[in-house]
Amino acid sequence: MSHPASQPAANHVEVEHSIVLIRHGETEWSRSGQHTGTTDLPLLPEGEACARRAGELLAGMSFVAAFCSPLQRAVRTAELAGLRDVELAPELREWDYGGYEGLTTPQIREQTGDPTWEIFKDGTVPGDTPGESVWDVAARVSHVLAKVTPLLDEGNVALVAHGHSLRILASVFLQMSPRFGARLLLDAGSLSMLGFHHGQPTIQVWNRQTRGS
Repeated sequence: MSHPASQPAANHVEVEHSIVLIRHGETEWSRSGQHTGTTDLPLLPEGEACARRAGELLAGMSFVAAFCSPLQRAVRTAELAGLRDVELAPELREWDYGGYEGLTTPQIREQTGDPTWEIFKDGTVPGDTPGESVWDVAARVSHVLAKVTPLLDEGNVALVAHGHSLRILASVFLQMSPRFGARLLLDAGSLSMLGFHHGQPTIQVWNRQTRGS
């Protein structure tokens, strides 16, 4: 039996509008590959420039709503991308990595003695925070989808958040297991779009880069 979080948030007729996903710009830890969950890091100057370029990609699009993780790297990205009337959505915060916070995947593999360790497969352990399972993250981002999917009847919706939380959100939207997010690469500062085609949830654009030349 599939987990409830992997089911669609709601049934909707086909619409032409999109859920636009914006991953925050680069931080010191996203550059180094460290797991950044609850640690509230600022954007690097390169990350701020990337967020401004994301705004250029949004030029000409209108939004009926915009929601953002409360962590400063996401809030600043939304601001620099030019989004207006952004509502903070705690459910969009990044995965709580517990005892793996601040560690890279190679460091975790060395610590666990498991050369195949992977966050979507093996999850977290408690640390300074309890940590979350992939199902925990899926459950909370499902609440976001339940709120924003009906708004597509009126227009586009923007979500500004984090690499793992957005990959899991996209998996839930596509009616896949949250662990499918392991197969969805999402770079810092990238832009993606989800929507419907013939009534089926689809990826319209994925991981469009905003880096400068």
